[in-house]
Amino acid sequence: MRLARFEADGKIHEGTIRGNVVIPDGCDSLSRKYSLDEIRLLCPSSPSKVVAIGLNYRDHAEEVGMPLPEEPLLFLKPSSSVIGPEDVIILPLQSTRVDFEAELGVVIGRTARKVSGMEAHTCILGYTCLNDVTARDLQGKDGQWTRAKGFDTFCPIGPWIETDVDPADLRIELYLNGELKQASRTSNLIFDPVRLVEFISAIMTLFPGDVIATGTTSGIGPMKSGDTVEVRIEGIGSLVNKVQAATG
Repeated sequence: MRLARFEADGKIHEGTIRGNVVIPDGCDSLSRKYSLDEIRLLCPSSPSKVVAIGLNYRDHAEEVGMPLPEEPLLFLKPSSSVIGPEDVIILPLQSTRVDFEAELGVVIGRTARKVSGMEAHTCILGYTCLNDVTARDLQGKDGQWTRAKGFDTFCPIGPWIETDVDPADLRIELYLNGELKQASRTSNLIFDPVRLVEFISAIMTLFPGDVIATGTTSGIGPMKSGDTVEVRIEGIGSLVNKVQAATG
């Protein structure tokens, strides 16, 4: 099942996508239904926080010359960084290099606090595409990642939540202006979604709508104004965003 948040007729709705038809929640036989080309898809949840994981793909750790972590490496992206499909990523004036990072997003469906590994899967609503946009020069300069990862528009999420997909071995790709830049499989994850929910919920409570960004693959690289960036994940869909320089 594909779950979406969308804007139509001047209002924000939640609903289900079936083929090219979007059915708002609570819709009966007489209620308005929409086609996909009649609506604007939004970020599919309203997260209080995005909990992101660093160095969680074996190929990416090798790419940057870092040892595999013994535990998940956590950082946070603020809710103000979240945008949806077709929204514009703004390149901040403070940075000279902003990179794409294709990631599998895990959307939380119910409150999770200190859940066991056996219980963690019941807290996952579904999966989505995510781009962990990063000011790479500031990441190296600061030594910690809050500024580099936290600018407004630095967390595109979408296009919807897929509830009926097994995340164990999905192909994940990123295209920049139609050219393939990242390609891997979620089987290369060091810590899988269930382990991440268990680990994170022992530290902080996860609320419905919160998102876990599970880490990126090898092949990270920069974007420039005018680019189009697409995260594509097998069994889920495609998240496309334009890139634009800040104007002042």
